[in-house]
Amino acid sequence: MRILAHLDLDAFFAAVEELENPELREQPLVVGGDPHGRGVVSTANYVARTFGIHSAMSSAEALRRCPHAVFLRPRHALYSQYSRAVWEVVGEIVPRVERTGVDEGYLDLSTVATSFNRARTVAAAVQTSVHATTSLSCSLGVSTSKVVCKIASDRRKPAGITVVPPGREAGFLAPLPVRVLPGVGPRAEERLAAAGIATIGALAAVHDTALRALLPGSVGRVLRDRARGVDPRDLDLDAEQVSISAEDTFPTDLLDREQLHAEVRRLSELVSDRLGRSGLSGRTVTAKLRYADFSIRTRSRTLGAAIDDAETIGTIACGLLDRGLGDRPGALRLVGVGVSSLSSYRQLTLEQS
Repeated sequence: MRILAHLDLDAFFAAVEELENPELREQPLVVGGDPHGRGVVSTANYVARTFGIHSAMSSAEALRRCPHAVFLRPRHALYSQYSRAVWEVVGEIVPRVERTGVDEGYLDLSTVATSFNRARTVAAAVQTSVHATTSLSCSLGVSTSKVVCKIASDRRKPAGITVVPPGREAGFLAPLPVRVLPGVGPRAEERLAAAGIATIGALAAVHDTALRALLPGSVGRVLRDRARGVDPRDLDLDAEQVSISAEDTFPTDLLDREQLHAEVRRLSELVSDRLGRSGLSGRTVTAKLRYADFSIRTRSRTLGAAIDDAETIGTIACGLLDRGLGDRPGALRLVGVGVSSLSSYRQLTLEQS
C-alpha cells in the first residue's frame, strides 16, 4: 500500500527570523521585497496573516493592509542552513524523501509504516523531531497520492497533521475551491469559473466533451484525475531543476517601455523568491519576448558568479529586454524572466571553503 506525506514548514522564512529575533514574534512580520517598490511577499507570519497578508501579494498591498508591519528582506543563505538541519533529521526517520524546496517536500512513509494509523504516528514523530532540533514547526498531509498530500498539509496549519485514508481522497477534495488544486493557474480558474465550476468536486464530475472545450489537451485530463484524487506520480529522488522562471501574458499588447520594465521587475521578484525557496542561485539570466504575431525571441547573459536577488536579476533582464526590442521593435504579448546555470547554497559554500 502506498502511503505518502507532504511536509510543509510553517511560515518558514518568517519563523526563522522570529527565532533569530524573538521580539518579532508578537509583531506582524513580512519577509519579501521592498514595500515601496515592486516587491512581493515571500512569507508572512501568522500575526500578519490576520490582516489578510499572504505569499505572492505585492509588498505595497501588504503595507497598505498593515502600515505598522515589520518588513525584512529574505536571507536565503540563513534559511538554507535551517533547511539542511530540518531535512537531516527528517531523513533519520524516513529514509526516502523528495525535497521540492527549502521548506517543503514529500516523504515515502511506506518504508516505515504498514498502515495509515502507523503513518500518523510517524508523522507526529517527524513533527516532534523537527521542533526539538530546530524549534521550527511543520504541518503534514498524509494520503495515497502527492496531490492529496500537498493539499492536506495546508488544511490545519500551523503544526497540523491531516490524514486522508484510501477511498476518501475524492470526498476530501470535493468541497475545496478549485484554485487550491496544483496545476490550476489563474487563467484555468477563470475558464472554470465562467463554466460554473468553482469546486474541485465540480471539476471531477466534468464529462470528456465539456472538459476538452474547457481545458484542451492532456492538461484537462490530468487536472480532472487530480480532482478525483488520482495522481500516479512517485517520489522523484533524482530531480535536478535546470531553471527557474516566471512569465505573464498581457491582456492587451504592450509597447510602452516603462510599463514593460515594471513588468520585468515584478517577474524578477517572483523568480528571486522561487530561487530562495528552492535554495538556489544562478549565473544565467534570460528574458523571453513574445510579439503580437506570436513569434518568440530570447536574450540571455551569463555572469561570473551566481545571483539570486531581485534587483540584480531585474536590472539584467531589463537590459536584455531593451536589447531584444532594439533588434526588433514592436508590441509585446508576453514577457518572461528566467535564471539558469543553477547552484545550491550548499554547493556554493563547499566551493568557497
